[in-house]
This record gives sequence, C-alpha cells and structure tokens, in this order.
Amino acid sequence: MPTTRRRVLGTCAAGAAALLGWPAAAQERAVRPAAAAPLSGNWPAKPVRVLVGFPAGASPDLAARAIARPLSQLLGQSVVVENKPGASGNTAAAEVAQARDDHTLGALINGNLTIARLLDPKLGFDPEKDFAPVGLIGTAPLVLAVSEQAAGNNPAELLLWARNRGADAKYGTPGNGTVGHLGMELLKMRTSIRAEHRPFSGNPKVIEAMLAGEVQMALLPPGLALPHIQSGKLKMVGITSPERGPLTGDWPTLREAEVRGSDLEIWTALAAPATMPPAAVQKLNAALSQVLRTGPVSQDLLKAGWQARAGDAETLARRMRSDTSRLGGVIMMRGIKT
Repeated sequence: MPTTRRRVLGTCAAGAAALLGWPAAAQERAVRPAAAAPLSGNWPAKPVRVLVGFPAGASPDLAARAIARPLSQLLGQSVVVENKPGASGNTAAAEVAQARDDHTLGALINGNLTIARLLDPKLGFDPEKDFAPVGLIGTAPLVLAVSEQAAGNNPAELLLWARNRGADAKYGTPGNGTVGHLGMELLKMRTSIRAEHRPFSGNPKVIEAMLAGEVQMALLPPGLALPHIQSGKLKMVGITSPERGPLTGDWPTLREAEVRGSDLEIWTALAAPATMPPAAVQKLNAALSQVLRTGPVSQDLLKAGWQARAGDAETLARRMRSDTSRLGGVIMMRGIKT
C-alpha cells in the first residue's frame, strides 16, 4: 500500500478511535516536514501575495483583507490579497503549496488545511506535507439552527423532535465533505438523531431551503443565521464552540445543553509553502500576532464573522492535527465522499 494512503487511513482510524473513546495508538505526527534552507538576506524582499480561495466579500476574503494593510506596515512590503476561488478553496491552496518564491502565502480555511486530502486522494497537495503553518487568523462557531417546522422551545425538546422524526427530518449543508456536513454527522453520532442529508451550493441556498420547508436543520455561520433568528423565521438550538464568545453573545453552547463531544469551530489561518525558510515563518507569525492583538483589526474580524485568535505556529499545527484526526474519523465512520 502506498505510503500516503497508509498515512491517510491511519489518520482516519485514529480519529474514529477517538470518537469511540478508544485510547490513541501513537503520538501525533508533526504537520511540517524537516526545515527548509535557512533564510538568505532580508525577508520580505518584494511584495507578498496572500491567496484566498473564495470570491471577494466572502468571510475568508474579509479576514485576509483585515490583516493585509497592518501586516504590510510591519513587514515593510506590500501585502496583496488575490482571490483564486474554486474547489472550496483548494484551488488557491494548491497554488500556495506549489509556490517556490518565498513570497506567496494563503489565507486558508480548516477544510483546506486538514481534511482536503482525506476527501479527495487525487488532490494536488497534501496538507500534512506541503504547508508551513504560520498562525490562526480567526475562529467561529457554527450555529445549530432549525426551521419553524421543527417543534420544541429548548435544545432537549428540539433534539427529541429530531429523534422522533428519524430520517423524515432533513438537514442542509453547503456540500458533501464541508465542515457543516461533517459537523452534522458528528452531532448525529452524539445525539442518536437520524436526519437525512441534503447538500446545496452554499449556505445561502441552505437558508432558502430552510425557509421554504425543504430542510429543517443546519449548522450555519453566525453571521448568516443571525438575521433569520432575530426575525423569528429560524430558531437557535446552540453553538458548537466550547464556550460562548463575542460573535454570538449570550447564545448557549451545545455543551451547556449536555450534547457532549460535538465541539467544532470553523477557522481561517495564514499558511506558507513547506519550503518557506523558518526565519521567514517566524517573522510572519510575530507580525501576524501583533496585528491580531490590535483593536481595529479584531473589530474588523468580528464584523466579518471571525473572532481574532493570535497564537504561535505550533498552536495552528496542533489544531490542524486535531481536526484532521477528529473529522477524519467522521469521514471514515460515515463513509463520506465528495
């Protein structure tokens, strides 16, 4: 069996074991390979490109633009955001992975940096081998929202309704293998609900389907869900983050509703090709951390639907390993394919 396939299956199996409560069989593998050649001269020596795999105005794009100007001021070179939409962000991720100019970065989402190859073994990059993690930019919970057709006034009653409906209950996602899809399958494993999956071409289409009564449940980004919850057209069951935060105010977590093991966040992060010199990665991380701790940038991120998360490169690497293992277990146990 090829080495890559063995590693992919091993990652999935480790995640599946964790979901079942089995002990880990081995230590986590480092995301980044051996260090590249040392930095020569001063970096950056020319403008830095930050590739975003989504159109202008999408939340990952807004996150990248929130940090671009202050980063350029600290680095002494222009930081230019370029939109390369396609394949749920994987088009941009592949270009970043293959870049060799030491001045091409990616503002990538967790799907690109974790489960992409688990869902598509023919993908043109391997998140584990081809990226040097720089640092998280922002995180956000998902909101478990239900339509007016769902009965109940609290999480326990709503989940009981879903259990009683079985496969007659439908949930919508922005596509197979998305975090919303994997999160709902994880929730089904933890709560014994059996809602049927209906994929759509993006979360706005999911909301349209909920309002039309085609599906009754979804895990949605807070910014998209909020207007419909405030209008009373959708109901909020809980958020998937471990604790409440500024994005969702006093909305309760699913953990508070005794839904254990369903913690999940979406996130966006800055990543470089694995060949980026370590000194450049370190300099980038220091600049990014400084930028994320400023009030104007954190406020811009909140408006874009993200909570700023400053941290070192190893924090991002741990998040990549954890999500790959956990969501890989869901992919393996539920037989999910794109």
